[in-house]
Amino acid sequence: MNGFDSLPYRPCAGIMLVNQLGKVFVGQRLDSTADAWQMPQGGIDPGEDPEQAAYRELGEETGIAQHLAEIIARSRDEHLYDLPPELMGKVWGGKYRGQRQLWFLMRFMGSDSDINIETEHQEFRTWRWADPDSLEGLIVPFKRRLYRAVVEEFRPLI
Repeated sequence: MNGFDSLPYRPCAGIMLVNQLGKVFVGQRLDSTADAWQMPQGGIDPGEDPEQAAYRELGEETGIAQHLAEIIARSRDEHLYDLPPELMGKVWGGKYRGQRQLWFLMRFMGSDSDINIETEHQEFRTWRWADPDSLEGLIVPFKRRLYRAVVEEFRPLI
């Protein structure tokens, strides 16, 4: 056991945004030197409804207007991940050991021109549509189990 085991998990909303072809939006992180891709996600503010947090994060990270995405499903449970040892105490001001994430499957009803990652809270350097089965291989290793679980839960609805 280390000193980080007593830290709480950061509450977070994750978004699996799928287009009409069943492909999933992924962005390449701006703050990483690795080839790190991820789906939009972010913290749930105190008192904020998780669905509203998901829509807020989607807008902040992709520029997609709320009326262009429809929630199809919400994960049955929260999905947890721990930060790797080299990031413990460095991310989120050292207040959290990892994240507890509620995931939302959203259908994108717009066109690629409605996506603008150059937002005020820019997190991605580029983006693309990916096959759901490729997501686990795109994400940083410490989130792979979580991504596998989210894909399996939402697969019948994609």
